[in-house]
Amino acid sequence: MTDSQPVDLRPTHTEIPADVADIPADPTMPPVRPGMFLLELVPVPVEDIDRAKAFYVALGFHPDVDVRPADGVRIVQLTPPGSACSIVLSEGVPSLDMPVGTLRGLHLVVSDIEQARATFVERGADVGPVEDLGGVFYAAFADPDGNTWTLQHMPWRT
Repeated sequence: MTDSQPVDLRPTHTEIPADVADIPADPTMPPVRPGMFLLELVPVPVEDIDRAKAFYVALGFHPDVDVRPADGVRIVQLTPPGSACSIVLSEGVPSLDMPVGTLRGLHLVVSDIEQARATFVERGADVGPVEDLGGVFYAAFADPDGNTWTLQHMPWRT
């Protein structure tokens, strides 16, 4: 990690309105139509939430939520740029407990894998070389806890 970008690790307060009618409409959010199953949150098991949050924020993930809704409970939600799916780092939530570092192979789809790889390396990630696996390109890295990620580029999607 580089020290060039300070990361605010203080928990923020996220207030959830008591009445759903008080939640403002967000035209950027896709509607959930019948038959749809939108993947929007993936738990990532980490040992140290502050260290993990700093890592992901340095990579460019947006810190959406950092709350402590009860004693011993913390929820941190971060979203990669342009993604509709976020990750959650948590403690004190038994339903999200997993052994640290066991998440494997999350893919971040990018339009320019060389540029994305260079950006992540510059921001402190140890990203492997770009590999061409039959016209689809990959570059692997891990977070500080050993959860693995892959940058993926499919040329026909750009």
